Amino acid sequence: MAQPAFQTEPISHVSPEEYLRLEREAEFKHEYFQGEIRAMAGAGYAHNLICANLTIEIGSRLRGKGCSVVGSDQRLQIMSGSAFVYPDLTVVCGKPEFNEEKKPDTLLNPTLLVEVLSPTTSQYDRSEKFMLYRQVPSLRQYLTLDAQSIHAELHTLDDLGRWVLTETRDMSAVLDLSSIACQVPLAEVYAGVEF
Repeated sequence: MAQPAFQTEPISHVSPEEYLRLEREAEFKHEYFQGEIRAMAGAGYAHNLICANLTIEIGSRLRGKGCSVVGSDQRLQIMSGSAFVYPDLTVVCGKPEFNEEKKPDTLLNPTLLVEVLSPTTSQYDRSEKFMLYRQVPSLRQYLTLDAQSIHAELHTLDDLGRWVLTETRDMSAVLDLSSIACQVPLAEVYAGVEF
């Protein structure tokens, strides 16, 4: 199933079961959406630094609190089974649940998902991917961070089932990750990133 990184056309229709079989043997990551397998491109330095900074900040605050943070190699199944994706960062509170007990590699119950935006993924991460994420019953917050400028968009599910957006471009702001009882200064997230 190894595809060249520059391939933009999806592989023809396959079942979710066939995708998982192929993906477990693949050398590179691929996402799956309604029967199409899509190759994933690599990320730039700023993107990776933002992910690393946030993983460190959240990880240190969650130690011993019943939540775990994992990186971009963690596959997530959208509950409808129509999509499998790799968020840049995933936080699970409580016991992780997987789609297969014998192969615990596809997560079902994230609490917080994070995507770091690039010029090529920004529109997809804010629209189509966020629509997919909203199908996950356990999800309480969705955070996007721009890799080209200081900009955070935090979507929080309120008690009435509405997704409420909090947005900031202020480096002195503190991200209120209430779903995981955690606050993270935006300056720490963007530490060392040059624009």
